[in-house]
Amino acid sequence: MASVKILDGGLGTSLQDKYGVEFNSTSTPLWSSHMLVSDPATLLACQRDFTAAGVDMLLTATYQASIEGFRRTKTADFPNGIPRSAIGSFLETAVRVAEQARGSHERVKIALSLGPYGACMIPGQEYSGKYDETHNDEDALFHWHLDRLHLFMEADGDLLSRVEYVAFETLPRLDEIRAVRRAMHTAGLTVPFWIACVFPGTEPEFMHTLPDGSSIEEIVSAALAPMDDGVAPWGVGINCTKTHKVPYLVERFGDCVSKLLAGDKIQTLPSLVLYPDGTNGEVYNTTTQKWEKPDMDIQDRLPWETQLADVVHNAQQKGPFQSFLIGGCCKTTHDDIRRLRQRI
Repeated sequence: MASVKILDGGLGTSLQDKYGVEFNSTSTPLWSSHMLVSDPATLLACQRDFTAAGVDMLLTATYQASIEGFRRTKTADFPNGIPRSAIGSFLETAVRVAEQARGSHERVKIALSLGPYGACMIPGQEYSGKYDETHNDEDALFHWHLDRLHLFMEADGDLLSRVEYVAFETLPRLDEIRAVRRAMHTAGLTVPFWIACVFPGTEPEFMHTLPDGSSIEEIVSAALAPMDDGVAPWGVGINCTKTHKVPYLVERFGDCVSKLLAGDKIQTLPSLVLYPDGTNGEVYNTTTQKWEKPDMDIQDRLPWETQLADVVHNAQQKGPFQSFLIGGCCKTTHDDIRRLRQRI
């Protein structure tokens, strides 16, 4: 039976809910990555919570890290914004803090967290995929992701040799899936990486598609089918998505992977990466920048960790995934992750 490893939970919301950190697009355009600039000690405490909960993998605090985000970040040392030449030291802080949070737990691996271009827009557009004109096609997104990878490659400390995985998260567009595969290929990176997509739609016809309307079959093909100028990912999956959608999504992901395998379109089975939201009906409003409850209170019948464990158990029985990496996204606490590990 395919093995299961445990990923961490929602870093940004944990910093807000447990440590009282406030984020907004004006004063902290880097969001949780702002902790690399302002308060690495609190970041370390928060990441250690997840290590203590028993995770097998920690994501770095770099989801919103970008040239644009640092440029908008004004500090006493950089009153006009942090220039590209100074970004490397903050990226090294991200890796170092994750290493310190891992401590002596040798089983814990570190994954470099990289959000989509939309996560670096104001307001964020990773849930809509509606990008500006200069980043609205595959080639433009390829160059943007490649440029950001170069930030880590150019930084002191040989950062990419200190992480075991790279995570491209919350991708809302089919062209961006292909773009990150091309960026990894062009950068010449051999570190395993995964591609996780977001499914925020609420209307029935859009509940199981990307924000750009792409189907799961199209997603799996874009992520795994051979590309002359693209690298195949170690894993594919879903993040930042409501838990009630997950059973159907995972089943369709499995069916589409099996179809590619039967058609000799792929040679190696991917791992399934799954870290849905830990919310209970709350929706993030990008305008107010607050989590809001809908008019009708949604209560899941089973605890979050039970729902997720059941999905993984069923997928283990059916296949076709090589292994599983599961955890949580927004609003998932270290206590949720601890209960998930106990349930698994």
